[in-house]
Amino acid sequence: MAGQTEIEFPPLRRGAWRNRLHARLSALGRPASRLVFQPEPRSVGSFARGRQLCAGRFLFDGGAVEAPGLPIWDVDSPGLRFEAARQGFGWLDDLAAAADGKARTVAQDWVLGWIDRFGRGGGPGWTPELAGRRTIRLIHHARFLEAGLDAACCDRLHLALARHTAFLARRWRNAPPGLARFEALAGLIYGALCLEGMGRHLPGAQAALERACDTEIADDGALSSRNPEELLEVLTLLGWIESAMAAAKRPAWQGHRAAIQRIAPVLRALRHADGGLARFHGGGHGTEGRLDQALAAAGVKPRPLRGLAMGYARLASGRTTVIVDAARPPSGPASAEAHASTLAFELTSGRRPVIVNCGAGGAFGPGWRLAGRASSSHSTLAIEGFSSSRLAPRRRGRPQLLAEIPGSVDWRAETGQGGHALTAWHDGYAATHGLIHVRQLNLAYDGRALSGEDTLAAFTPEERAAFERAMDRAGGAGIAFSIRFHLHPEIDAALDLGGSAVSLAPKSGEIWVFRHDGAASLSLVPSVYLETGRAEPRASQAILLSARMTDTACVVGWTLAKAHEGAQAPRDLEREDEFDDTAAPWTRPHSMTKD
Repeated sequence: MAGQTEIEFPPLRRGAWRNRLHARLSALGRPASRLVFQPEPRSVGSFARGRQLCAGRFLFDGGAVEAPGLPIWDVDSPGLRFEAARQGFGWLDDLAAAADGKARTVAQDWVLGWIDRFGRGGGPGWTPELAGRRTIRLIHHARFLEAGLDAACCDRLHLALARHTAFLARRWRNAPPGLARFEALAGLIYGALCLEGMGRHLPGAQAALERACDTEIADDGALSSRNPEELLEVLTLLGWIESAMAAAKRPAWQGHRAAIQRIAPVLRALRHADGGLARFHGGGHGTEGRLDQALAAAGVKPRPLRGLAMGYARLASGRTTVIVDAARPPSGPASAEAHASTLAFELTSGRRPVIVNCGAGGAFGPGWRLAGRASSSHSTLAIEGFSSSRLAPRRRGRPQLLAEIPGSVDWRAETGQGGHALTAWHDGYAATHGLIHVRQLNLAYDGRALSGEDTLAAFTPEERAAFERAMDRAGGAGIAFSIRFHLHPEIDAALDLGGSAVSLAPKSGEIWVFRHDGAASLSLVPSVYLETGRAEPRASQAILLSARMTDTACVVGWTLAKAHEGAQAPRDLEREDEFDDTAAPWTRPHSMTKD
């Protein structure tokens, strides 16, 4: 966490002085004296994390601190992401989930402490997205917070909410497009709907949300960032707003409902067999049960989705799902968190992730953030020293965007007697090496085998000329490339059959065997699993197929097949990721060195 820069979390500095000015101006209006309506709390926290917070163990995105007896605002922040999580009040969900007397006292002290320190416009938390996040949590848990408080303290809470609402009415436009803007507008709508005297802001907030739904959610339900977890958060916010409006007996908004209907099928297609999301372009697996909860609340009848879902292809049979990044990466401002993951895939069997991508590393510092964005951190082919997309030069105070992305990414899918097949290709290495990457995947009808073939080739005269130039630069040694298959940390892997295969053992009791056609060298190498909510990357392994090209085409074939079914149901219901209330959740895994 040490050494994090403001580049990693620009919302904490974007227009900071204007935000503080408007936060102070927001205190000039007539304060709300009470909540006229409180929607049912929808933001659900963790009982175990609530207990940890009461014990002084702070584990947020971006760091872990143990400080028993200290109020949350006296804890030294290890980085900007930690500070954003602290200022966003997500911890209030966890304290409300603990729901005992100690948790309530801690929550009241921390909320009133924030109001005393920052409520008049100070501190780093006055951005539209963080203010929206705080407003939602404070309204969701108002009854929990007000129980036992005297009238003066309740008035301070209502005054703070009124200031938040007035601030959001002034500054929601300053939130960047995407999730941040939806957070700001959701907070504004909550405040306008629930606070006395704030209803005047509701029509404008409704119109702004309608525009955001029309302009930021495409006709196919996609976000420009192509981040599945971000799309889930947008759907969750839209669901909360719709539920609150219905409870307040307000009419439904057509554009709002239409956006939910567009998003839900996309997220359903990006849902792995274990109930979590595919981890691409900065998105994580998602909190346990969050996706299913959002889809159930959306009330959108499942239907087949033709073509790609936000640029991802889905193959599913039996207990197995495979999700492939089969479209161009985001570009421009939408690529601030985008990864060079073209043609990477993830595979889940039942409730057990098997093949994964390393994930987004921003929570662990700028070095891990950059490493997580590289092609080598994804289960795909990468030419040594290159990614399929390249980053723009770093500029101080600016997010590092993707500057060079594949000009063409295409795909073809078909279903036949052999199962579900996908062929996809991209030209991300054409400019540097004159090479096209083609990946063919076939998932058997019963889901027990995935076969693949990765091809690097120069097809046109122009590509062959670029390849010859790349060969000259390599001094005739050939173009080195590798195909990586990153494994989930809970997979036990070992070389088998004299080093010609790898046996994979998920905790479900299944056995999968990886084999290849001999065109590349096989090895097991260290890898990492970058998971938000942990203090350190988790150690894992990766299957590595490495080879060198000396001709204009090279083909590597491989298979991943289930050799043993195992005791599926009992072990698949276990949850290893639940916090252990008897130990600190940030106990470091086996040490791992990053390249």
